[in-house]
Amino acid sequence: MLLATVVGQVWSTQKDASLDGIRMLIVQPFVDGDQKSAETMVVADPMGAGIGERVVVVFGRAARHVIGQGHDIGIQTAISAIVDGMEFEGGRSFGPSADADPA
Repeated sequence: MLLATVVGQVWSTQKDASLDGIRMLIVQPFVDGDQKSAETMVVADPMGAGIGERVVVVFGRAARHVIGQGHDIGIQTAISAIVDGMEFEGGRSFGPSADADPA
């Protein structure tokens, strides 16, 4: 699992039938500090996250469990939680979005 920030949405007029009704978002892995990750990934969003929010992303069996559609689904990444806050070793803390980070 990893921490990520929602940076966009995906719309599709054609997709595998197992993905009908599943919202798709684009996320970037969370990086401590002012830099941004160059990587992005598409994840299923059963939690209702919004752009800019920090989320927990799970993979494989855990993602299929979160989505709730069993093993026969065409995606292996999903948001399992929307972050309210984080505190790292040494006392550095982060809010639910970059705008909400403590100074």
